[in-house]
Amino acid sequence: MIRRAAIAAAALVVPAAGLSLTLEFPAVAVPLAERVVAQDSYFLPLAPFEEGPIEGVTAEGAMHQQSWKVGTGGLTTLQLLAPLRQQLEEAGYGILFECEEQVCGGFDFRYRIDVMPEPDMHVNLGDYRYLTAKRETDGAADFVSLVVSRSANTGFVQMTRIGAGEPVTTVSNPVELSGIRLPVTPRPTGAVGQQLEALGHAALEDLAFKTGSSELGDAEFASLAELAGYLKDRPDATVMLVGHTDAVGSLKNNIALSKRRAQSVADRLVSAYGIPGGQVGADGVGFLAPIASNLTDEGRAKNRRVEVILTSTK
Repeated sequence: MIRRAAIAAAALVVPAAGLSLTLEFPAVAVPLAERVVAQDSYFLPLAPFEEGPIEGVTAEGAMHQQSWKVGTGGLTTLQLLAPLRQQLEEAGYGILFECEEQVCGGFDFRYRIDVMPEPDMHVNLGDYRYLTAKRETDGAADFVSLVVSRSANTGFVQMTRIGAGEPVTTVSNPVELSGIRLPVTPRPTGAVGQQLEALGHAALEDLAFKTGSSELGDAEFASLAELAGYLKDRPDATVMLVGHTDAVGSLKNNIALSKRRAQSVADRLVSAYGIPGGQVGADGVGFLAPIASNLTDEGRAKNRRVEVILTSTK
């Protein structure tokens, strides 16, 4: 059972000055996207994913969602999150829940929270953190959630504020960080390798499956060869293959189909290219993460895909 407390919050046309919030990033931050809704409801997890629905709270009110790309150099997700968390606490927020990817529930938790689609927000399934906070002013509830992740050299932050507050003001504040040794990023191999190093994920766009089947076709696929080369050059790297479908049919059937297709790709990497099974995982999310509209043939074709996600963090 999901335990959700419905918390009513007025959508104020002119928010009170006491509800303003200014946050300072620990490095130069570039805005990526913004979404504002005058009145909405928004689910905020208060516990990690285990089996079944996630425990959480449904907040109601004005919703303001923003995302940023943060030039971190070598900052970890904790180094990105910690100063933002501290500022929230200093502004009167109480931290209701916080977790990192393994404690959160990894893949399953990530796909049960509301995250802006690529390229507005990027979440590396092997390296992300989540936080929910709340404060009350004059009896009005104000919630903030943070999703923080990173690729090889770039951090990503998504903030969602819902309730009685006004839009968040952010300030970039580059700081000198002593004692941090920046990692040396390996030279990318091929287009797939470049995307994995830069973004943490890549679509294997040339894959084709046998008609009416989850079995991968017999052709040689350039993207698969590039991925195999990348993994051979980096035996410590691990990836997750994630299958996606269009929205035709039930969610249950599409999740099962997408997982079988991802597993078929993983099997090919092992059998045809000699990639150790421990380097490659497979799962599927069905139609839960579209990259195009399912209202057109072209959009549905784009949504039927297999993506590879870099899950190692070193």
